[in-house]
Amino acid sequence: MKRLFSILAIAGIMAFGTVSANNYAATASMATTTVASVTQDDETMAPAADDELGFHQELKKRFIEGGPGFMGIVLLCLILGLAIAIERIIFLNLSTTNTKKLVQNVEDALQSGGIEAAKEVCRNTKGPVASIYYQGLDRADHDLDAAEKAVVAYGGVQMGQLEKNVSWISLFIALAPMLGFMGTVIGMIQAFDKIEAAGDMNPSLVAGGIKVALLTTVFGLIVAIILQVFYNYIIAKIDSIVNDMEDASITLMDMLVRYKR
Repeated sequence: MKRLFSILAIAGIMAFGTVSANNYAATASMATTTVASVTQDDETMAPAADDELGFHQELKKRFIEGGPGFMGIVLLCLILGLAIAIERIIFLNLSTTNTKKLVQNVEDALQSGGIEAAKEVCRNTKGPVASIYYQGLDRADHDLDAAEKAVVAYGGVQMGQLEKNVSWISLFIALAPMLGFMGTVIGMIQAFDKIEAAGDMNPSLVAGGIKVALLTTVFGLIVAIILQVFYNYIIAKIDSIVNDMEDASITLMDMLVRYKR
């Protein structure tokens, strides 16, 4: 199920990007035809037309101006990072349960029907807290120490599942701006190569190359900012679930002690 959500997220984002690229290509083609057919007097109105471009169109324009090389890699970091982030958010939301209600139901079942009734409540409840409770209750008939060890061990397993693939998001957060900086450096080198080949320090000769080089840095930073927001939300969600798991584990051991007595 988790892989399915991830695949759907990647497919949706890539489809959106493909449609946007096609729309931009059509717009660019129409704009080129129009510019070729207008007179010199109409060219004075070009700045006004550029000012009317919306944010979305301006973003697509700048993206294509940055070049397909590094900009495509930065876009890939965004797609993969968002796919993993969406999958993690869905998984964490499905893992969130009403811990207080679960604890109360387990305690009531333990008092009325014993261990088996409490285990049945855990089997019918989703989430890591219910899984930890089931493991602890499953070993409660043997010894409290065994139940405590099972709760601690399985708590670590559940924590690992919550944090799965989160490190990849942090990798893309670091990788996107670094790729942008690399594209800027390479663009600056190419600009100086043009100066050296021309033998003249003409600003118009290198202005376009420098602008394209800086665009890679801008988009790399944008990707890092977007993924950082998702990453912080995921970390906060994991911390909240882990705190619930720890509190619920302590409550479970207290319940088992009272039940044994």
